[in-house]
Amino acid sequence: MAIDLDRCTGCMACSVACQAENNVSFRADESDKLRSITWLEVYHLQNGKEYPDYQFTYLPRPCMHCDSPHHSPCTFVCPVNATTRDEVSGIVNHIYPRCIGCRYCIVACPYHARDFNWWDPKWPKSMESMLSPEVSTRMRGVVEKCTFCHHRLLKARSKAYLDGIDPNEATYVPACAEACPTKAITFGNLLDPESEVAKLSKDPRAFRILAKLNTEPKVYYLSKHQWVHKLGDNSF
Repeated sequence: MAIDLDRCTGCMACSVACQAENNVSFRADESDKLRSITWLEVYHLQNGKEYPDYQFTYLPRPCMHCDSPHHSPCTFVCPVNATTRDEVSGIVNHIYPRCIGCRYCIVACPYHARDFNWWDPKWPKSMESMLSPEVSTRMRGVVEKCTFCHHRLLKARSKAYLDGIDPNEATYVPACAEACPTKAITFGNLLDPESEVAKLSKDPRAFRILAKLNTEPKVYYLSKHQWVHKLGDNSF
């Protein structure tokens, strides 16, 4: 995934689409952000200078789906293998029925990309019919995270199989990228040098968050401002 921060307007359409697509629960009172669940958080970054040199940008943060050769930090610490990385797609997923809620993965993730379910999910009756049947709801006591809309990948693979195409060559777009009104989010195959996302990853404006940790995140950000690059690697 590549996210162009120079295009992002902070409209939160990606975050709302993610919540609707993946049946992310919410509470009647969302004021306690330590207990709320957000798979795709949108952060507000600023350069710390006074006017007229003040600048700011928005930074959407999904799961980085780390590709470290020593496995992702979260998969390495999970005692029950509830979180795993698909070596074909590269997606780091979470198996909810296997999760014991120890939250080691939350501690290990340097991107704060995981949330813990403190309560059983509830929706108003008028919204229950709007839940996606392709994504299971999560019970109290388990961890959940962004999956790059893995269910869409499975659906694309099934369609490719029926069409006589190699399922491993199936393509799809996550809900966040589809909903972005400025097309700031690009999704594709990083291993394909001809894909748009692979080309963007080589752009001079490209950088990755906390790259110095060698987690090899699959999410690239693009910005023309060097202070954003430094802040992304915690260099200040």
